[in-house]
Amino acid sequence: MAETTASARRLSATNSPRPQLTSAMRSSSFLREHQQYRPPHHPEGRFGIDTVVEDMGRTSVSPSRQLQAFNGIPSTENPPTIVESGINHAYSHPNCTPLAGSQTNRLIATLFYKGNEPRPSAANSGAASPPNAPSSVDPSASDSNIPANSAPTQNPDAFPLEPPAAEPEQLDHLYGSYISPLCITSFLHLMSTFPLPQGETDLNSSHRCLDRQDSPRVVELTLSPAPSPSFLGLRDLRKHELIYRFEQEWGVDVALQPDTLWRRHPRLVVFDMDSTLITQEVIDLLAATITNPPDLAARVADITHRAMLGELEFDAAFRERVQLLAGLPASIFADLRKDLDVTNGVPKLIKALKRLGVKTAVLSGGFLPLTSWLAGEMGIDHAHANEVVIDEATGRLTGEVKGTIVGKERKRDLLVQIAQQEGVDLSQVVAVGDGANDLLMMEAAGLGVAWNAKPRVQMEADARLNGDSLLDLLYMFGFSAEEIEALSS
Repeated sequence: MAETTASARRLSATNSPRPQLTSAMRSSSFLREHQQYRPPHHPEGRFGIDTVVEDMGRTSVSPSRQLQAFNGIPSTENPPTIVESGINHAYSHPNCTPLAGSQTNRLIATLFYKGNEPRPSAANSGAASPPNAPSSVDPSASDSNIPANSAPTQNPDAFPLEPPAAEPEQLDHLYGSYISPLCITSFLHLMSTFPLPQGETDLNSSHRCLDRQDSPRVVELTLSPAPSPSFLGLRDLRKHELIYRFEQEWGVDVALQPDTLWRRHPRLVVFDMDSTLITQEVIDLLAATITNPPDLAARVADITHRAMLGELEFDAAFRERVQLLAGLPASIFADLRKDLDVTNGVPKLIKALKRLGVKTAVLSGGFLPLTSWLAGEMGIDHAHANEVVIDEATGRLTGEVKGTIVGKERKRDLLVQIAQQEGVDLSQVVAVGDGANDLLMMEAAGLGVAWNAKPRVQMEADARLNGDSLLDLLYMFGFSAEEIEALSS
């Protein structure tokens, strides 16, 4: 009996009509009354595409605009544009090929973001104090013991020095640890402050993100026209205080080059070896193998550091250090091969340059046995360095140098000699180094690049790179990251 009753209930529920929304319920529904944009009201019944078409028939639609055919010639005053389907395209812009009879006057600025490494300020840079700076302060001295209108000391040499000027605020960490849009805007505003050539009124620019579009690390800007050379030449512009301050604020290196054919097509790249192709100084590695006297390695390293800063004449400093190495076995050069730390990016850079047909050379103020070996391992075309005298009877270094020392003058002469031998104009030569003994060869080349260099070299070089990979050099030639990968893979 219970089963019959349950079956009847299920049958009754199945046959009952489904609930329906009436017209009144629809008109007062929550959605209909609270929509921000309400659809047009239609009577109850069928609502389809024909209803929409009928409604559109009662509205006024403006006719499409007639496009006029272009019958003129593009001009710089009023360049014609085509406007269709939301696309606005200009026939000409300032970075196009110049008109016949005129000359290109563009400047290329390559911005390299240096990363998040801490940048020393003037307050903690570790610079030595001037000779007349007081070495200590007497704690017993107080202002109460100084008579009114009197100086705190009677010795003019002991007057306290003014505190160093504050370093620029680091803006890259505020607006993005990369080449941000605000960084580019700030640079363009800086460049707009320099006078333009006579007859020019506007500074035009375009940019390319060379590595990636979002959060780029390397950006190339084309500026047209370049600042007036009669007001500020390129050499002085590279050293301008505003450029330096911008680099400090945004954590970038700025490389300025004229937009010429040779910028994109170098034919010879010359490298220093120590602290450039490798991260060490070979002569310091040699000195570290000598334990008696125990301070020899520190003495040699100090002389090396001062010579690279330009405080000591390189040739005399090199002879002095080689004399301290007298007695070392000649086999030490072969033993040190495994200890050489090649700079990041160098193997790929040399491979890319060879695929481009660019000749390479290493000019080292170090020792020929290791320089020649490294050049052979890397596939470098030319290698020059110093030769030391070896006693044939004992097989040990005598502490003397054979022939002309490869110092700053010799490096410059070798660069010119190799360029002539390869039939390369000096404007197509790039020189890369880090020390003061590299300045003359960098000056002789079409482009001199300071690689993580000493302060004096950073200021004198045409461009500076302070990154982690020497492969960044290819960005200066206008290559993108995709092209660099194709060349070096």
